[in-house]
Amino acid sequence: MQKIAFKMKLKPGMKAEYERRHQAIWPELVALLKESGISDYTIFLDGESDTLFAVQRLTDSSSQELGKTEVVQRWWKYMADIMETNPDYSPVSTPLTQVFHLD
Repeated sequence: MQKIAFKMKLKPGMKAEYERRHQAIWPELVALLKESGISDYTIFLDGESDTLFAVQRLTDSSSQELGKTEVVQRWWKYMADIMETNPDYSPVSTPLTQVFHLD
């Protein structure tokens, strides 16, 4: 199992809407993430910069092809009005490098 972290960016003033949409996350998206080996998925917000920081655990069999699924593509389009996105509606995402860990 590995742990990855990445950051994304909200558009200004979209914190409440982002939280609202995640409180009602689609069950089929949750199921797909879990089936793909993603667990312990947490997203934090730096309210000063509107930067989201995400951390998730992946199994060795985690799919790197999630972005090609219909459910994920629908979610990206649903979130595109409140986040910085790429032309395919995927969130602009920057991997973060782990520099310290303590169990």
